[in-house]
Amino acid sequence: MSKLTIKAVSVWRPGKTKAFLLRLLPLILLLLVWQVGSRVSSTGTLPSPLAVLSVIATEAWSGALFLNLAVTLARVAVAFALAMALGTVLGVAMGRNKTIDRLCDPLLIVLLNLPALVVIVLAYIWVGLNEAAAIGAVVLNKLPNTAVTLREGTRALDKNLDEMARVFDLTFGKKLRHVVLPQLVPYLAAAMRSGLSLVWKIVLIVELLGRSNGVGFEIGIAFQLFDVTRLLAYALPFVGLMLAIETFILQPFERHISRWRPPYGA
Repeated sequence: MSKLTIKAVSVWRPGKTKAFLLRLLPLILLLLVWQVGSRVSSTGTLPSPLAVLSVIATEAWSGALFLNLAVTLARVAVAFALAMALGTVLGVAMGRNKTIDRLCDPLLIVLLNLPALVVIVLAYIWVGLNEAAAIGAVVLNKLPNTAVTLREGTRALDKNLDEMARVFDLTFGKKLRHVVLPQLVPYLAAAMRSGLSLVWKIVLIVELLGRSNGVGFEIGIAFQLFDVTRLLAYALPFVGLMLAIETFILQPFERHISRWRPPYGA
């Protein structure tokens, strides 16, 4: 057997194929249910998958679909990065310092329980119908979730490792890299996965209420026209894009940083 054949066999694993098929099966079943539902319901209420695919192709050919996807994805990326950075700093500070925790905890509780719609509307009223208000509203809705997750992760840090770092007189940079971050990374990964799903949903609401472009804006126009086909034609590609980011970026990242843990089911 040649080296190339051995390499191909080692890359292809039946277990990976089975896992992929198991993940694909619910989507296929959903597509079949959708097709059956479009047959028994009125066309305007639930268009067929082919009708939606036709509108997707038309919007893609004109360039409007890609433009709106890019605009929304840019807003998601900026808001997600800001919320993760600010929430991580705040969460770690609250986990390490009781005074900061007592001062900020009531504000976190308020933000966690304040409806996203209220934050968005107030941001548009106080700041204006601009990008700063849109991004700021999304960040405020995501930041408390990240801060709470990282605060709990910081509280769970092994004190013995802190003592060891002190004994060996590690610099702040080395302590952060070799002691703190390896313990916080699983919490950071959890905040990233839950945060992305929250951010993109809020971004769509922000666009629907106060922006003149993006997937949320197009969904709002389709709603006003009661055009379900166009609504799905913009919603489904964006959902697919978010699923791709989750599947091919966030999940592999989480598996990589958690590779030291025993395999699930072992």
